[in-house]
Amino acid sequence: MAQAKQVLDVHVSKGITRAQSNEHLRCRSEKAREYAMSKGNYDPTREHLNFEVVRGGKIRSVDTSRSIPDRMAEILRSRGIKDPNEGLEEPKFRTVVNIIFGGSRERMQELAFGSQTVDFENNSDNSHVERKSEIEQWAKDVYTFVSGKYGEQNIAAFVVHLDELNPHVHCTLLPIKGGRFAYKEIFAGKDKFEYSERMKKLHSDFAEVNRKWGMARGSSIAETGARHRTTEEYRRMLSEECTSIEESIVRHQEVLSSLRSDIRLAERRVKGLTTMVDNIRQEMEEKQARLSAIENRLLSQNGDTAAILRQKEKLEQELSVIQSKLADKQDKLQLADRQLAGLKDEMNSVRERTEGLKEEAYRYSREVHSKVDSLLKDAMLEEMVNEHRGLSARLSLPDRQIFDDSLVRSVAERGMEVMQCATMLFFGMVDDATTFAETHGGGGGGSDLKWGRDDDEDNRAWARRCMRMASRMMRPASGKKPKR
Repeated sequence: MAQAKQVLDVHVSKGITRAQSNEHLRCRSEKAREYAMSKGNYDPTREHLNFEVVRGGKIRSVDTSRSIPDRMAEILRSRGIKDPNEGLEEPKFRTVVNIIFGGSRERMQELAFGSQTVDFENNSDNSHVERKSEIEQWAKDVYTFVSGKYGEQNIAAFVVHLDELNPHVHCTLLPIKGGRFAYKEIFAGKDKFEYSERMKKLHSDFAEVNRKWGMARGSSIAETGARHRTTEEYRRMLSEECTSIEESIVRHQEVLSSLRSDIRLAERRVKGLTTMVDNIRQEMEEKQARLSAIENRLLSQNGDTAAILRQKEKLEQELSVIQSKLADKQDKLQLADRQLAGLKDEMNSVRERTEGLKEEAYRYSREVHSKVDSLLKDAMLEEMVNEHRGLSARLSLPDRQIFDDSLVRSVAERGMEVMQCATMLFFGMVDDATTFAETHGGGGGGSDLKWGRDDDEDNRAWARRCMRMASRMMRPASGKKPKR
C-alpha cells in the first residue's frame, strides 16, 4: 500500500459569506440540509462528531451560535482593526485565507474512527460511531502549527468535519500582521515565483507535523496545478460560489423592488405637487385679475374709494400668501423632481450591477461545467486505469501481451510520468521531455511518427499524438531517442 499523503489547500477570498459560514458550521436550514445531502457525501448521523479547536488548543463542539463573519468582526473590533472592505459596494481587498488540512482518505478515516465499522456508501445509520482521540490530537497539532506560523489571534474558525467521506479541517484565517491586513506580505510575496516558493515551504513545514501521523508531503498546487479536493469538497466549493452569486443577485433584486416602490411614491408626490402648483397659479391669476379690475376702478374713480382701497389691500394680502405658498410648493416640487431623478439613476445603476452579476453567474456556470467536465474525465481515466490493472492481473501471460506497446498499458502502469512527458511535448519542450523520460527509466522505444505540430493540426489531435509519443518515450530505455 502506498504511503499516505497529506493534503493542504489554500484559497484566498475577499470575505466569507453567511452561506459559507453555515456550511462550515453545519448551521443549515432544513432546505439547505436537503440540498447538501443531494450534492455531497454527507452523513447526518455522524454530524455530532464534528468539533472545533479554539483558543489554547481546546476541543469543543461546533459553536453554531456565532457565524464566522461575526467572529471575524469581533476579532477586528477587539483589536481596533478596520475591515478595508467595509462600506465598499463590492469588496476588493483579500481579507480571508481559507485553508483545508487533511490527508489520504484511508489514513484520515483511521485517525477519526479507528477500527470501528463505518458504512460510507449506503446512507446507513452511523450514530453508534465514536470519535477517536487520535483525530483530536492531530487537529491540535495542526492548530499549533497554524498558530505558530500565522498567529493564534488571527484564527477566526478551526472546524473539523468528520461527517464527510474524508475527514478534514476548515481553517478560516485573517492575514493580519502588525495590526493591519497584509495578505501579500504574509502569503503572496512580491511575485508568482516568491508565492510558489512560499507554498512549497508551507507544504514542507506541514509535512514535519504529519511525520508522526504517518503522512508524507504531498505535491503543492504551485508544483502540480492540481486542486487537492475530495469530490464532496469540490461540489461544496462550487455550491458555495454559486450561492454567493445568487445571494448577491437576490440582494440586488430586493433593492430594485424597494427602489421601484420608492419611485412610485416619488412619482405620486411629484404629480400631487404639480397639481397643487397648477391650482395655486390658477388661483393667483384669478386674484391678480380681480386686483387689476379694482385698480382700474380706482383710476376711473368709479365707486366708494375707501371701500375699493380696502378690497385692494385684502387682495394684495391674499396674493402675498398665495405667492408664499406657490414658492414653497415649487421648492418642494423641485426637490421631489431631484429625488425622483436620483432614485431612477440609482435603480439604473443597481439594474446594471444586477445584470453584471447575472452575466457573472452565467460565466461561472460555464466555468463550473468546464471544471466538472475535467473532473469527470479525470475520474473516468482513474477508473479505467484501476479496471485495467484488475483485469490484467487475472489474464494469462499471452493475453496480457495483447496490451504490449499500447497507450492503455503505459498509462495504467506509469500514468503520471506519461502525462508529464506528454505535457512537455505539447508545449514544444522536446529536449526537456527526452531528459525527463531518460531520467525516469524511459527514453527508448523509437518512433516512426513525424514529430512536430502540423500547421493545420488542432489541439485535440496534437494532444493525442503527444500522448502516443510520451507512451513510447516512457518505455524502458533501448538507447534510442525520439525523432525531433
